[in-house]
Amino acid sequence: MNTTIKDVAREANVSPSTVSRVLAGSPRISNETKERVLEIVKRLNYHPNAIARSLANNVTKTLGLVLPSGEEDLFKNPFFIQAMTGISIYAQNMGYSIMYTFGKSEDEELAFISNYINSKNVDGIILLTSKSKDKRIQYLNEKGFPFVVIGRPEAQENVLWVDNDNYKAMFEAVNYLINKGHRDIGFIGGSEERNMSKDRLRGYRDALYKSSIEVDSNLIYEMNDFNEECGYEASVRILQYKKVTAIVTTDDLLAFGANKRMKEVNVNKDISIIGFNNIPLAQYQDPPLSTVDINAKQLGYYATKILIDSLESKEDSLNYHIVETKFIERESTRVSHK
Repeated sequence: MNTTIKDVAREANVSPSTVSRVLAGSPRISNETKERVLEIVKRLNYHPNAIARSLANNVTKTLGLVLPSGEEDLFKNPFFIQAMTGISIYAQNMGYSIMYTFGKSEDEELAFISNYINSKNVDGIILLTSKSKDKRIQYLNEKGFPFVVIGRPEAQENVLWVDNDNYKAMFEAVNYLINKGHRDIGFIGGSEERNMSKDRLRGYRDALYKSSIEVDSNLIYEMNDFNEECGYEASVRILQYKKVTAIVTTDDLLAFGANKRMKEVNVNKDISIIGFNNIPLAQYQDPPLSTVDINAKQLGYYATKILIDSLESKEDSLNYHIVETKFIERESTRVSHK
């Protein structure tokens, strides 16, 4: 079995990018770290491949951005547009260009990532999502190729990432509803493979536990996607089971679907709904949607900053950054249920 840069990094207790910098002769790496890495390189008989050597010596000033859906679906969720805006702003300020690809499946995304690396056209890669057992992150780590991910990765060691505190944001949103008198609160989330979805569901559960409210699994729905259709379908099932007084969702589009169903059965003024993302259309719902602003533009901005700082070996570079959220109260949660 061939030794990889990840093996060297693990033995030396450093990141793969640090190993790359040592092999490239970077003056920013301490002598102690250089000696330790080089000793392990020799002991493990590691030989960097031609791609790695090329990347160590050539800079394209271009970043590869992997989008998790087809081009025709991209504009249905404004989160991606907002994140891409932040990415473009920081990249342009630093003299970097962005190269985009759209993957309709994880395998397709992996193929694009492989092409990015082999073509030597980009210095680093930005992933807009993070999920359980993420093959893309595993592959990039094995290759020792610089990347950053928007979303908390499962294994945070040697990974650059940016995210919100999704657990805290949902906990506070549910606690807000509880303090207004709600006890029967439904939950509509996206795919459970997304780490963000898992963190928000955990926040929902813990907020109920804290107030001694039983968690009813029949009020929890994790759908396959973040769209209006899924929100509508989940709210139909919830209302068939129980007349809840509030519903929290993990995306504004899910909340739009839930609100559509509430209007059909004429209870949209009676059931409080909270979304996530604070997309522009949220304020124009009937009633206007209360939501958690996750500052998607800042997520993209800081993801790009962290990656470029790492590429340029800045001494004060960080491995991760947490972007603050803000609860936006609108008419959809102003009715008190006692």
